[in-house]
Amino acid sequence: MAIQWWQILLLTLYAGYQILDELQIYSAFSQPVFAGLVAGFIMGDVTAGLIIGGSMQLTILGVGTFGGASRIDANSGTVLATAFSIGLGMNPEQAIAAIAVPVASLMIQMDILGRFTNTFFAHRIDSNIEAMNYKGIERNFLLGALPWALSRALPVFFALSFGGGFVDNVVGYLNTDLKWLGDGLSVAGAVLPAVGFAILLRYLPVKKHLSYLILGFVLTALLTTVFGNIQLLGGAVAGVAKDFAPMFTNLPMLAIALIGFALALNEYKKSIAQPVAVKGHSQETNEGEIEDDEI
Repeated sequence: MAIQWWQILLLTLYAGYQILDELQIYSAFSQPVFAGLVAGFIMGDVTAGLIIGGSMQLTILGVGTFGGASRIDANSGTVLATAFSIGLGMNPEQAIAAIAVPVASLMIQMDILGRFTNTFFAHRIDSNIEAMNYKGIERNFLLGALPWALSRALPVFFALSFGGGFVDNVVGYLNTDLKWLGDGLSVAGAVLPAVGFAILLRYLPVKKHLSYLILGFVLTALLTTVFGNIQLLGGAVAGVAKDFAPMFTNLPMLAIALIGFALALNEYKKSIAQPVAVKGHSQETNEGEIEDDEI
């Protein structure tokens, strides 16, 4: 299935919007999982889009920006990987390793270019502040969004417009002459979310909360096993009784999420109830009272 012109247009517009959402709007549509959802909906296969977007979301769990640092653009990588995977019939895991991750890394350069170009409008705002020109400040502030949007929209547009033939040839080689490489990329794409978890755990206070980590792993394993068997039983019953509709698909994740919420709430209550030292004395934060000798 070839990528249609209207699909290229919509994906280009979304690519330009998502960076603006990440910088200022904060509607959460700048996350890779939403990029996969949007791209999958536009391309006509939401499942493949969510597989790629969810995998990229997990891959960058422990990646963040500090100050003016640039990070990989997982959103643009997700958009292109989803478009080419669905449009050219590419395996989603292959698309993650062969397209999403390399594109996300290359887009760091476009992020730097967008920041560099945006300084032109920043200096114009400085001049307008000195001249007390409020209209000029507002105008240049809005114009500053253009470099950011174009830094994502143009690469996505050109890649979708002119890269289809090249990517199609690459997919053909990966599925025939270089099948060993294609299989390796599929394995790498499936492993990448684990890398994201590893990076996240590296920066979390795992040693302090090791008991919760072990408890979460055990509960996940047990509930997945239990509900997996319940699903098998429900499927067997549905095969005999046509009116029976098993609805156990999401129960494992729902149960795990509720247990995690309960543990997090308990930890939060413990943290706000701990005494806070004030000038050598203790103050119970949940009481809201201050001793006379602390005044």
